[in-house]
Amino acid sequence: MKGYFVTGTDTEVGKTFVSESMLHQLAYRRFKTIGFKPVASGCAMSSHGLQNADALALQAASTLHLSYQQVNPYAFEPAIAPHIAAEQAGQKIELARLHQHYAELKSHDPDFILTEGAGGWRLPLGEGTYLSEFARQEEMEVILVVGIRLGCLNHALLTAEAIEKDGLRLAGWVANQVELDMANIEDNLESLKQGLTAPFLGYIPRLNDPEHAQQYLDLTPLL
Repeated sequence: MKGYFVTGTDTEVGKTFVSESMLHQLAYRRFKTIGFKPVASGCAMSSHGLQNADALALQAASTLHLSYQQVNPYAFEPAIAPHIAAEQAGQKIELARLHQHYAELKSHDPDFILTEGAGGWRLPLGEGTYLSEFARQEEMEVILVVGIRLGCLNHALLTAEAIEKDGLRLAGWVANQVELDMANIEDNLESLKQGLTAPFLGYIPRLNDPEHAQQYLDLTPLL
């Protein structure tokens, strides 16, 4: 089983979109997959409780069909930082519970688990803990989604440095177009390729369909 943690240079850079695309390609290659969203805010109430659109998308794109609660153990309604939402709800986000859920996912014998973070790499969970600690303790390799927009070079290099400082391997990175009128895209991509030593997994232009976007990815370095 291979476990990857999908993080981003910031919030709203396409982590879910890229994770879905990866899951679609892995399914095409006939791998057993699980998409995992440990913590999500911005959830809507349903007949099954609070549910998050990103977590539902990962659940639908996975080849192993699990319950929503298995895919997203911490769900909060307001679209704010999860640790603040948890405090408002009178809850604590506990790393021990995340590890228990991850062990349960592994018991289903997947080939791949893609764990999608929330926000950027150093997301607070409260009481001095961070979601990056979960990835570190599970010894996951990391996939970085670089949102292609002004400022992405600085954000990408700083995030890569933080991942390396935490002792984890950056297994690859994906460039995802988020700014429609971004100038000098090719020049920025070349700068990213020079600054990031991890494998380049692909550039996704501005698209709406993650299944279509899989054709822009080369996941060979991850297999």
